[in-house]
Amino acid sequence: MKKAKGYGFLMVIAVLGISLTSWFCDKKKDTAMVAKKKTETFVVSFDSSLVSTFYAKYPNLIVYKNQVVSLYEKNDFDFIWYDKKGRKETADVIYNKINNLYQEGVQAKLPYKETLDLLIQKNTSRPDVDTELFLSNYYFFYVNKTLQGIDSTKMKEVEWYLPRKKQSYVGYLDSLLVDPKLIDNNEQHIAQYYKLKTVLQKYREIEQKGGWDSIKVPTEFTKIKPGDSSEVVAKIRTRLFLTGDIAEDSGRQLYGYALQQAVLKYKKRNGFTLDKVILPKHINEMNVPVSERIKTLIVNMERCRWISTDIAKAKEFIVVNIPSYRLNYFKDGKVALTSNVVVGTTMNKTVVFSGMMSYIVFSPYWNVTPNIIKTEILPAMKKDKNYLANHNMEWNNGNVRQKPGPRNSLGLVKFLFPNTNNIYLHDTPSKSLFSSEKRAFSHGCIRVEKPKELAELILQGDPYWTPEKIDKAMHKNKEVWCTLKDKIPVYIGYFTAFVDDEGNINFYKDIYEKDQQLAAMLVEE
Repeated sequence: MKKAKGYGFLMVIAVLGISLTSWFCDKKKDTAMVAKKKTETFVVSFDSSLVSTFYAKYPNLIVYKNQVVSLYEKNDFDFIWYDKKGRKETADVIYNKINNLYQEGVQAKLPYKETLDLLIQKNTSRPDVDTELFLSNYYFFYVNKTLQGIDSTKMKEVEWYLPRKKQSYVGYLDSLLVDPKLIDNNEQHIAQYYKLKTVLQKYREIEQKGGWDSIKVPTEFTKIKPGDSSEVVAKIRTRLFLTGDIAEDSGRQLYGYALQQAVLKYKKRNGFTLDKVILPKHINEMNVPVSERIKTLIVNMERCRWISTDIAKAKEFIVVNIPSYRLNYFKDGKVALTSNVVVGTTMNKTVVFSGMMSYIVFSPYWNVTPNIIKTEILPAMKKDKNYLANHNMEWNNGNVRQKPGPRNSLGLVKFLFPNTNNIYLHDTPSKSLFSSEKRAFSHGCIRVEKPKELAELILQGDPYWTPEKIDKAMHKNKEVWCTLKDKIPVYIGYFTAFVDDEGNINFYKDIYEKDQQLAAMLVEE
């Protein structure tokens, strides 16, 4: 009897064991099936034909089709913005950037934005082809507008011949997918871009608060001198307070010391002669609406997008900014020399381009261009048969040249960076022009106020070219060529807004009227 009971107990244990084993196996199987089911809900890739279907539905995005197709061909048409966990962080970063394009000074309208908004709100985890392709198109929209700028084919329209920076934005996305924070890297552009961006935010805040009122003056108004008192003075004080030129708006009508210093600061920022007298032209400049200043900032941020960050990496380089009539020579990352310059007239514009300075020519000839011979020299010779002799000129193989000497139009030295525009830097005997506020007087070449100092700095490392030998060569009345051991990049640019090292925004006259054309193109984009 005991034996039977023991046997029965063993049978129960055995049956129970089998049941438990079966239960655990079924449970494991169910878990595996659920896991498999979850895996199967994520489709790795999509049908490539759906790309054409997408652009048929959303034709306004077709401008990005080549870039998008290139992106997906590289990735075998796998989903880029999704993984098994759902939509990737980078997708949300791009979406956020698209929603804040104004911070980058981008004015172009985003096509089908409301459609994407609905898709983003609706779908957060499971991949959707339309959402996927929208994100890819908007990624290229974002990088093209904020990093690249307007299409390079339009550069001739805005007369910009500086080399554009080049980057693969297909490859750039690989980096963003690994680390989305790279999108906020402040090394995508030259430093000036980020300085202008900060000022843009400040001026938009001023605009949101109502901007500034136009300063009205009596019809008989001529000028305001230190010590004068009037309602106009109080209005000027308020105006300069808004842009930070004066720390306090006391409301005083007296043109005293504090306001005089603010006026000097304002004049320096706007390219005026530094004196304390306030003229109608100064008030007219103060009356430029904040909306126009914002437009100017946006236009110049766009120009910054076109410039490679590699420029600042050069050991030495020269930058000429046409609207500010200023040359800066950079050496070892610092400004070694700043000089006023004279640039081309509106009829003979100085070209925006770059070259490599290869030669310095002391006591140079001036080889007169065929156009100047035709339009100026020949008509003058008809009126005065001694015109060439009186101007120290001579015929040379069918052309006219001016002999070396203090009366030479190129002065005592010229700096050559060979180019098809026949533009170079040079000295001038007309020194008085450098004191003018507007300095667009040349035939296109750039006259330098400090040519001797520039030559000495460039040749500083050459033991042969001492300051004494440079001076002697400049006054030799015989042309002397110096070939530079290391060529120096020269960049001739056009910026009507520029933030200086102290963080002050400088506005310059748009002497060649380029801003309005570019502003219109940015809106159309």
